[in-house]
Parts: sequence; C-alpha cells; structure tokens
Amino acid sequence: MLELAEQLVNRDRRLAVTFCLMKMPFQQTSHDFKSSSGRIRFVDLEPTTLDPDTPRSIRFTSFIDGHAPQIKEAAASNNTAPSSRLAGFVLDMFCTSFINVANELGAPSYVFYTCGATCLAFMLHVQSLFDRGEFDPAELKDSDAELAIPGLRDPLQGKQLPSVVVEADWLPTVMRHTRRTREAKGILVNTFHDFESQAVASLTTGQTPPRQTPPLYTVGPIIDLKMKGDRTAGETEIVDWLDKQPESSVVFLCFGSMGSFDEEQVKEIAIALEASGQRFLWSLRKPPQKGKPEFFPSEYDDVKEGLPEGFLDRTDGLGKVIGWAPQTRILAHPSVGGFVSHCGWNSTLESTWFGVPVATWPMHAEQQLNAVMLVKELEVAVEIRMSYRKTSGEVVPAEEIERGIRGLMAAENEGRRIKAKEMSDKCRKAVEDGGSSYHSIGRFIEDVITD
Repeated sequence: MLELAEQLVNRDRRLAVTFCLMKMPFQQTSHDFKSSSGRIRFVDLEPTTLDPDTPRSIRFTSFIDGHAPQIKEAAASNNTAPSSRLAGFVLDMFCTSFINVANELGAPSYVFYTCGATCLAFMLHVQSLFDRGEFDPAELKDSDAELAIPGLRDPLQGKQLPSVVVEADWLPTVMRHTRRTREAKGILVNTFHDFESQAVASLTTGQTPPRQTPPLYTVGPIIDLKMKGDRTAGETEIVDWLDKQPESSVVFLCFGSMGSFDEEQVKEIAIALEASGQRFLWSLRKPPQKGKPEFFPSEYDDVKEGLPEGFLDRTDGLGKVIGWAPQTRILAHPSVGGFVSHCGWNSTLESTWFGVPVATWPMHAEQQLNAVMLVKELEVAVEIRMSYRKTSGEVVPAEEIERGIRGLMAAENEGRRIKAKEMSDKCRKAVEDGGSSYHSIGRFIEDVITD
C-alpha cells in the first residue's frame, strides 16, 4: 500500500495520503514505515481488545471492525484545512466494513485488492454461488469435480480450490468481504493487463456473475524493488555466494513470510535437493511453536538444528542454507535459474518481474489458484503439487519434490523459461509511461480528483 501511495503522490501534487495503521495483537512493536514524501503521513491506531476464546475468523473480524471510530476520527481530522477535501478511502480487501465510515463522511470507497484479477473473478463467482446455496466446499475440496471459473481457460478441480474457501470457519468472513467489495466505487488490483488478460476481460465485460463489478484499475505490479543502499552482512554473504555460481544454475527455495515446515517435511526437501544434484539456495525458517499465539516463523540459532545430520557437509560447495531471504535481491541475480515458491501473490509478481520460472508448492490463502494460473494458463511454471494445503498435514515425498526441481531446471523446460522472460518484458512495460498500468493509475487519480 505504501508503494501505491508513493506512486500516487509522485504522479499528482494535488494528492496527499494518510495511512491508518493497525497493530496486530501478536505484534511486539509498532510499525516503522517511512516515506520520503511530505504528503504521506502515518497514524498509529490504538489496539482493540479481543476475546481469545472466540473462533479465529470472528476474532479477526472483531479486531478490524473495532477500529472504525478511530478511522472516522482520523479521516475527519485530516479534512480541516479550507483548501483540502476528503477525496476517498482506499481500503484493504479485509477492511470493507469501513465502507460504512466512508459513507457517513460522504466519501467514495475504493478497494485495493492485493491478490490478482483471477482471484478476484474467482471470489466474486464463488460468492454468487455461495449466496444461492450452490457452493459446498466440503463436498468439493478433495475431489476431481470441476468448477468453471470466469478468467480461467480450463475448469478448476475441487482439490485445487484455494485454502481460503475450503476452511469452514473462514468462508463466511471471506464471502462477506467479497460481497461488500461490490459496493466500492472501484477496485484497484495489483496486476497488469497482459498477465491476466482473460480474468480482466471477465471482470470488465460482465462475464463474472451477477454481472455487476465496480470499475477495475489494474495498477501492478506494485512490489518493493528497492535494492539500493547498504547490504546487511547476511545479504552480502548471500550475494557473494551467488556471484560464484554459473548463470541460471541455482534453484532458490523460499516459502514466504508464513512459510515453514516441520522436521519430517524438511527431511524430504533435503533428500530431494541432495538427490537432484542441483545447486540450491534454501531459505529455511523455524516453525511457530504449537500452542503459542504466533503466526510467523522465526530464525534458527543455527540452521543445522532443522536439517538432517550431515546434510550441510554432503552438499558443501553445491548449496547454501540461509534463514530470512532478501527475495528480490536473490531473484534479480543472474545465477538464479528457478524458484521453488509457495505462489503468494507478491512472490508471483516478483518472479515474473525478474523472469524466473517457478516450481509451485502452494500452502495457504489463494495460492493454489495462483499455482494453477502459472502452470496451466501462462505455462511459466512446473508443478511440485498444485493442490497442496498446509492445513492437510500431508508430507510431500522427496521423489515428488525432486521431480519438480529437475523439471524446473531441465533443458526441456526452455519453453517455459522463454515465456517467463517474455512476460517479464511485458511486466516492466506495463508500468512505464504509456504502459497499461501507468495509464490505469492515471485514470484512478483523475476519477478521484474529479469526483
């Protein structure tokens, strides 16, 4: 959102942006966002109280909605200068309840959809089915039954349904936000036209039921590409190691900010890497402790703790195991030739920007849908397992992982590698002056200012 805000204020001096920042219950410290623009300010909201005994989805909703009075106060207090007016709200996709606040203040609401257009088309379609009582994830989620989705060329198998719609406690919450997204004056989507042209067409030509979708602004890719400045010692060590590897020879394994595995799955990945004989750079994170209110993995004191005995010795000179990874810096490096990814949307856009082909291993949220799009629709990725869900507790065997890694790095994958490079070119052109996303951001600015 900060990347988007900086683009907006840099494009038009008439705009200023106020961020209302919520501190999640598990956060120990406040946000530390900074901007070089004097027209972007940050407001830290007071945390709301939560009942720990309520279900996760209800707790999450209550946490968000409880900030409404502070949001209203922040918006109203920012509109006191005679020369300024409240032009609108840009809401996170899980903050649609604040449309009510915007309505009370007589301001339009826009939703910033930080997933892709394919996901948006899918969610709107599922919400329509859900409201008619025609969507039963329990019946579909492990099946080969097919569901036709606007924006996808081929039907989606039930076992490939995104985790976000098969978890019973989350489905009503997600459907409520999707339903309310239709009330927005417009939807900004972090994608670019050529990447999801079929999904964009379905959303803008009335193919997505029930035929009413707010105007769409494809404003992506909005990703953090700031790689200038001083490197940390850890980053320098990683880049120095990559500098010594041949071009396109390294497979990079990284599973996002919530990506971690238990000991059994780590062992299978290690066996697969060793058997593949491929050069590798592996971001290995320590899983959250069970029974603790933690969502994100942490760092091992020593990565040997999480690895099979002797693995580092046997792969010495071939691979490197690290903790947290500076992902964009790694994907930008010429020695990286493949990316084993959870297919989170940021990672999807980053791998596309740098033209690095992917081996898909989705885990949460909408990642299964992203994997299907990359493998089947765009043909810029190979599959490890598109239907994997972290909540299943399944262990993907080493043979399956090795097959995916070999397929990703094989000479026979050259066609997908070429397509990834072609899409990278389109990705970069989209944000240049005259590109589709550049134009779309300009259209949004004019719509906001002239409303």
